[in-house]
Amino acid sequence: MTDVDVDWAEESPHLIRALNRDAGFYRQAAARLAPGRRLALDLGCGPGGMATALAEKIVPAGGRVVGADGEPTLLDHARRRAAALGGPAARAEFAQVDLGEGTDALRAALRGPDGAAAAPDLIWSAAVVHHLPDQQGALDGLAELLAPGGLLAVSEGGLPLRQLPRDLGHGIAPGLESRLEAANNRWFDGLRDGMPGSVPMPYGWDEALRRAGLADVTTRNVLQERAAPPGSEAMADVLAVIGNLGAKLAELGLIDAQDADACRRLTDPEDAAWLGRRADVYQLTVRGIHLGTRAPAR
Repeated sequence: MTDVDVDWAEESPHLIRALNRDAGFYRQAAARLAPGRRLALDLGCGPGGMATALAEKIVPAGGRVVGADGEPTLLDHARRRAAALGGPAARAEFAQVDLGEGTDALRAALRGPDGAAAAPDLIWSAAVVHHLPDQQGALDGLAELLAPGGLLAVSEGGLPLRQLPRDLGHGIAPGLESRLEAANNRWFDGLRDGMPGSVPMPYGWDEALRRAGLADVTTRNVLQERAAPPGSEAMADVLAVIGNLGAKLAELGLIDAQDADACRRLTDPEDAAWLGRRADVYQLTVRGIHLGTRAPAR
């Protein structure tokens, strides 16, 4: 496994900001997946949202949670967040692991305090596998890492985040958000096409789990919503998402000057188009969770 050429240190502030938006999703997912588990791995744990949610469910029953990520900035935030939450969450463990090192590095991170090897009976991975050149190969490796009877939960796909009315007025062409999404897809497609060792995966995530040898494959979809009118936290997130996405796509030449200017205007408090004055922005997305189980030992 080798990571896509993304500067995760540069992306860290965006991921940390998104943690508040995603906290409810993590709690809901952990409540469904954690009961009865003894050792959970959060692969690509980022700022620690899911790792701490899992710890709150598993640690009181004597279990362990290990969050693994390659970016030190995110791991530092995860450790501080876990300590601030206290209780079971504070006992979540975090390890710096380069995903390019494969499952051997993960096995080392999962060893118990006595150094004994340990296989997770739950692996959670959210928006990580699509950043790896060989997505199917990565899933194959994760399936082999599982303990017999263990569960692999991969959160990928779903429906993209929606935040804006289609027609924003102020001279901005309707459909801005759809154009930004299309441009961002072009950016990611280009990134994958240029990635050394990139392997196509021309089928869905549920089929990928079946090809990894997992059984009882299914998908659950979770709605995330912050309805209009937005609170201050949601509004700050909307402004940051539109501002950062617009700036990135403009710098790469993937949107035209009119849409780049629209993103600038929407996030400028001095402009009449500033989103901060509106009561009709919102946040709505659907997160897919694809599940598969390794066959129990015979």
